[in-house]
Amino acid sequence: DRPDQTESSVTVGKNIFQIESGVLFRESEDNSVNSFFGPSTLLRYGISKGIELRFVSQYESTKIELENEDVHYSGLNDIELGAKIQLLKKSTLNTEIAFLTHVIIPTAKEHLTSNSLGVINKLAISHAISNKIGIGYNIGYDFINSKSYLTYSLAIGVALSEKLSFYSEPYGTLGESNNFESNFNAGFTYLVTNNFQLDASYGFGINSDMKYISAGFSYKLPNF
Repeated sequence: DRPDQTESSVTVGKNIFQIESGVLFRESEDNSVNSFFGPSTLLRYGISKGIELRFVSQYESTKIELENEDVHYSGLNDIELGAKIQLLKKSTLNTEIAFLTHVIIPTAKEHLTSNSLGVINKLAISHAISNKIGIGYNIGYDFINSKSYLTYSLAIGVALSEKLSFYSEPYGTLGESNNFESNFNAGFTYLVTNNFQLDASYGFGINSDMKYISAGFSYKLPNF
């Protein structure tokens, strides 16, 4: 599920444990808000062929430059517990579908917590266009900080070689007050071994004041 915003339509598989972790540096265009996230870690464990359990933890350090003073806060964000359920996967079809849900538990300190339970839900769909090109997209509904959001993402991936792949992706949210945020990111993945992958990505806001750079890895432990 790294490094794009689109969650894959595939579960890890029964008795497989997967670690996906990385760092991300984000800043506003005028450099007044700088944030460092890392490590951002997703743990995935397959309890059956089509169901995986998920745990998300993330450290954040943010500095905000105000007119009279600077504000800085850091610590662990709220943890997330969730699951991904494969709804459709057949060898005769080029389409796969999964449903993903996370519960946000308010465990973080002030400035880093949502102060209440929240949910993240996504329907993940993918299509194999050819043996080198694939399309994945998510449609989601989030409820965070007592506010509702509709989310979308569309990732196009291209295998440049047996190990190196490239993707590009528009993504965004629609808030309760018709506040529409649109972003774009792109990146590369490199398969070092069958169980270990590196990634790097860059993103920016189309109608929002944001840009980021990220790097990380994914490591799979079969028969865990």
